[in-house]
Amino acid sequence: MTTITHEPLTVTLGSSGVTPEDVVAVARYDAKVTISQEALDTVAKVRAHIDGLAHSDTPAYGVSTGFGALANRHIPNELRTQLQKSLIRSHAAGMGPAVEREVIRGIMFLRAKTLASGRTGVRPVVLQTMVDLLNAGITPVVREFGSLGCSGDLAPLSHCALVLMGEGEATGPDGELYGVPGRPAVAELLAAHGIAPVTLAEKEGLALVNGTEGMLGMLLMAIADLHLLLTTADITAALSVEALLGTDQVFLPELHAALRPHPGQAASADNMLRVLSNSAIVASHREGDSRVQDAYSLRCAPQVAGAVRDTVTHAELVASRELAAAIDNPVVLPDGRVSSNGNFHGAPVAYVLDFLAIAVADLSSIAERRTDRMLDPARSHGLPAFLADDPGVDSGLMIAQYTQAGLVSDNKRLAVPASVDSIPSSAMQEDHVSMGWHAARKLRKAVENLRRVLAVELVTSARALDIRTKLSDGELTPGPAGAAVIEVLRGVVDGPGTDRFLSPELEAADRLVGSGDVRAAAESAVGILA
Repeated sequence: MTTITHEPLTVTLGSSGVTPEDVVAVARYDAKVTISQEALDTVAKVRAHIDGLAHSDTPAYGVSTGFGALANRHIPNELRTQLQKSLIRSHAAGMGPAVEREVIRGIMFLRAKTLASGRTGVRPVVLQTMVDLLNAGITPVVREFGSLGCSGDLAPLSHCALVLMGEGEATGPDGELYGVPGRPAVAELLAAHGIAPVTLAEKEGLALVNGTEGMLGMLLMAIADLHLLLTTADITAALSVEALLGTDQVFLPELHAALRPHPGQAASADNMLRVLSNSAIVASHREGDSRVQDAYSLRCAPQVAGAVRDTVTHAELVASRELAAAIDNPVVLPDGRVSSNGNFHGAPVAYVLDFLAIAVADLSSIAERRTDRMLDPARSHGLPAFLADDPGVDSGLMIAQYTQAGLVSDNKRLAVPASVDSIPSSAMQEDHVSMGWHAARKLRKAVENLRRVLAVELVTSARALDIRTKLSDGELTPGPAGAAVIEVLRGVVDGPGTDRFLSPELEAADRLVGSGDVRAAAESAVGILA
């Protein structure tokens, strides 16, 4: 994931809602969360409707009945606290490795946002306690498997709710684990931070687990990552075009906005044209070059990257609608009615998660094709085989391309949609599910792979450009943007030479891409890129 740092922030939960930037700030950068008095007052007012139902003879799902396929059982007053505890304990049934801290913080913040809307019917203390956990840096342990993306991300949210009760497993702000054999209980961790466990009342267990926060949080963070990586992809593509003696004329604006008006395509073409501006290498073969057209991986780079940009734009629209939602079942309507519904179904989010994974796989694929072209002396127009110092004795970047190809292959596997699958659950009561959580987990991995693919292309194109400059006795140099990018890369990765331990250099390039330094270097020469 990206590692761009932010100044300390405070995010307020209230009537104005939250932004994608708020979610990323809390999830990744530990921004503090406050609750407006207006939101607390609204939550308290709506809770009164639930209290009324709790003392009514009319059955209300999740208030005075069981859950899922057990919804037909009426629960007497004396068992309702136990009902909420049992719901959370039984639903916290995840398995597998622990999910990343930022994902869990995103889940908790988004659920707190929904609780603050006043549509779920919880007491203010429940909302405040969840915010207190976030601000204390206490992170529930959530397992990889357990959500089907329908009835909400039930198991992940239940693992979070269990910690509000002082149970389950969690890590403290220092990363120490609580709630496992040989370690103190979670209740002790809460006590150390002055937080009292919550005893859940009617409806509150259900309100804590019935949302799409897991898949939405991961979507928002993937979008944030892709904004950086898409610009970086245009930069590395431009450097590859330069290294392969490609033309910049196919990126002229009159070929894009007017003739094929996809916004993303025009943005990527403009980025590439600017990165290639004032390049002595590009200028050197504008005349007298016998090639009519460059290969598709060079010439069509804006069409592919631009289509990914437009897919991200569509995903942002879906995410913005989901951010504006208050998902629960049953939900408390503005007039006080408590109504069952199906808004917890994750299909809208699951589809765009899968769509993005397909787009990311294709962007990875075209970047790898450019890398392979730079390493092949039959297609690289004068560069040594594998950009090796002494081909045959040295292997150069041969195996770096293998690594890149493996990442691309993994992304093709991850592009297989999760949302086309459905496995009925809860005794066929929940007979169609979205698998949105699985789509989100796939997309996170695909975005990580894309970042690494771009790092390999960056290392390859930079070495190829250095060799071009050397072969021309310094006459053929990259443009200012390319030179700035190579300079920042050379701070962590050495230039051409005999073979050396390559893995640390590729990892260093990966960190450079994720930090945003590659983009910043190019922008220092040509201004802000799209």
